[in-house]
Amino acid sequence: MVAADNIQKTPAESKFDLISYLKTRQALCETALDKAVPMQYPEKIYEAMRYSLLAGGKRLRPILCIATCEMMGGTIEMSMPTACALEMIHTMSLIHDDLPAMDNDDYRRGKLTNHKVYGEDIAILAGDGLLAYAFEHVVTHTENVPPERILQVISRLGRATGAAGLVGGQVVDLECEGKTDTPLETLNFIHNHKTAALLEACVVCGGFVAGASTEDIQRLSCYSQNIGLAFQIIDDILDITATQEQLGKTAGKDLKAKKVTYPSLWGLEESRQKADQLIEAACAELQPYGEKAQPLIALAHFITNRDR
Repeated sequence: MVAADNIQKTPAESKFDLISYLKTRQALCETALDKAVPMQYPEKIYEAMRYSLLAGGKRLRPILCIATCEMMGGTIEMSMPTACALEMIHTMSLIHDDLPAMDNDDYRRGKLTNHKVYGEDIAILAGDGLLAYAFEHVVTHTENVPPERILQVISRLGRATGAAGLVGGQVVDLECEGKTDTPLETLNFIHNHKTAALLEACVVCGGFVAGASTEDIQRLSCYSQNIGLAFQIIDDILDITATQEQLGKTAGKDLKAKKVTYPSLWGLEESRQKADQLIEAACAELQPYGEKAQPLIALAHFITNRDR
């Protein structure tokens, strides 16, 4: 859960209780995720999948999906299977990211990483299992949503996860390790694919489920691309300024890996300013939706105000 002292409200959010909103939505997501992947034979793989999927976290991605669906006139029930699938895909990316062949990390969300508990072989398979099941879960559990909208969701999830999204961003990220001359253009490519692509899918898929128009989808894409890049900038800042206890994972990894980050190019102060500008641009896209957009606006500001 998100602690109250981790959130700072802006004047625009003063009428919206983000703390209560997050607690309620997080509880709904936790229950749905627990139910989505029950223990069964072979127990070892399901235990490994559940170990990482139910390890906590902000649940920002499924909550963004649900909030968007509600803003566009849909319901929590309509969007929950897609929201769960997005968290499964995100969890897969974390399991694989932490492997020795990738970022080689020992801790995630304050716990030992999956491969440290179950071994590299099972960790790889746990990630694979979550990825495959994410698509199945959308198809088999989404109710009261026209099939063509479900197809849109499946298509966007595939694009966000594959070489045009997470995988492509990770490949370029690995290629740039130790290269201190990585240009801003390449850094933007990495994070627009590795981080922002899945966040964009969360928002856009929430719109798809609710039947958003083409114009709405364009606005949602712009909103989510901006918050996605802002999210990564803040991640880069926290890697420098936060402790391992705050982050729940190893701090200072980027410096040790000699990775170019936004703070290394711009410095901490300018990086924060850039993140704030991106959030302002994101929120501007939501003006046509009035009060219905309050959750998404508050979530955007939460991204820059978080301390983990």
